[in-house]
Amino acid sequence: METHGNAQPVAQRMLFQTQFYVLVFLPAVTLLYYAVAGSTVARQWVLIAASLIFYGWWDPRFVILPVAQIMATWLLARVHERSGSSTPLALGVVLNLASLATFKYLDFLLASFEGVSGVTLPRAHIILPIGISFFSFQLISYLVDRMRGAAPIYPLRPFALFVLLYPHLIAGPIVRHNELVPQFADDPRREGMWMRIGVGLVIFTVGFAKKVLLADRLALLADPLFSQATVRALGFGESWTAVLAFSLQLFLDFSAYTEMAIGSALIFGVILPENFRRPYLATDIRDFWRRWHISLSNFLRDYLYIPLGGSRHGPWRYILATMGTMGLCGLWHGAGWTYVVWGLWHGLGLVVCRGWQALHRPLPTFVGWALTMLFVLAGWVVFRAPGFAAAGSILESLVGGAGLQGGIANPGLIAAAALVSVLVPSAHELKDAVLRPHALIGAAAAAVAVACIFEVGNGPPINFIYFQF
Repeated sequence: METHGNAQPVAQRMLFQTQFYVLVFLPAVTLLYYAVAGSTVARQWVLIAASLIFYGWWDPRFVILPVAQIMATWLLARVHERSGSSTPLALGVVLNLASLATFKYLDFLLASFEGVSGVTLPRAHIILPIGISFFSFQLISYLVDRMRGAAPIYPLRPFALFVLLYPHLIAGPIVRHNELVPQFADDPRREGMWMRIGVGLVIFTVGFAKKVLLADRLALLADPLFSQATVRALGFGESWTAVLAFSLQLFLDFSAYTEMAIGSALIFGVILPENFRRPYLATDIRDFWRRWHISLSNFLRDYLYIPLGGSRHGPWRYILATMGTMGLCGLWHGAGWTYVVWGLWHGLGLVVCRGWQALHRPLPTFVGWALTMLFVLAGWVVFRAPGFAAAGSILESLVGGAGLQGGIANPGLIAAAALVSVLVPSAHELKDAVLRPHALIGAAAAAVAVACIFEVGNGPPINFIYFQF
């Protein structure tokens, strides 16, 4: 399968941080959108067309799959409405899961079967459409809500836009129908228009800076070291450099995408849900998952953890639901056993955390934070490493198993990234509590945006990490 990892530079794909998007695509779509803002139908068509162009810019073949899944899901929901049978909805869930399994997991399943059976099997080598995990989950959530009697039948146009809206299409946040579709009827010129546009531009700029000034530079530290760990043991300083750099890169890269998505949508008067809330300030692992990839956490809670029993049916059912949910969470992140083990590692952490909290013996805040961060960092090693052997080697080096030589490379960059990760408010904190009209804020944001535009002009852009998921 083709992946779209952060280490891969791309020259002809439309990314939020490219000069073409910032200087041409976003301004052109915004002008056209507000030119027809008086017509609900026209402005929705503008966003649908822009989203199809944005997605198809990567590869026109990609457009076929989300459009087909949207049409199949909508038609099956209509069949359910007329027949009253839940079979069409169940079929829709199966079809969306089958699409995800085929494009993302087929080669992984073949390789796993081959490893167990010893039978050599051919590989499909199917190109992985970007964003498939995100739009498939959104369609599944709609179908399940229909089964629960909690979702109406929407007209096709706003339903398609709910899935296709380009700011969230490729890497989230995972948006539910009830969070987005009602907003499409709101006139973007309503009271507060200029405030929303201004705040959206500032939030976009925050993500822009995180991506091109910090995350991409951290990748230059982390990527070579994780690659070298497959052929040699890293030193103590090298292993800590790799782990700290990747942990900060991952957060800054993914939160940057979220902020650029939220900022872009806000310019159109649309509010996307929160996805991060400064997770590296978490003082326990349950707190971490309330702050990290919030839209995915909420999806897994409502559509997997609770249906599996949650915490309502005794401790053993809770353990089963937690471990099952987090194992599948890991698999959602990638077609590999390292991702599954990472998910199970966090499932174990959630179980232990809940058990400790049941004892009503809270740890001092700093101790809880330090233990949580060590736990998370260890998990990121398994998440990022190309295999279990490399992960084990890095974990051993972190505790001095290969000696204590060496120091942290580029400590200034890592320190700056750490400070930004814990001090810069989340997109919704900025929107709701921090940003207010002020000339200095506008001037500072403009200066940072210009610096970022010049920075990305120095070479081809680098994909966001979560594009491979």
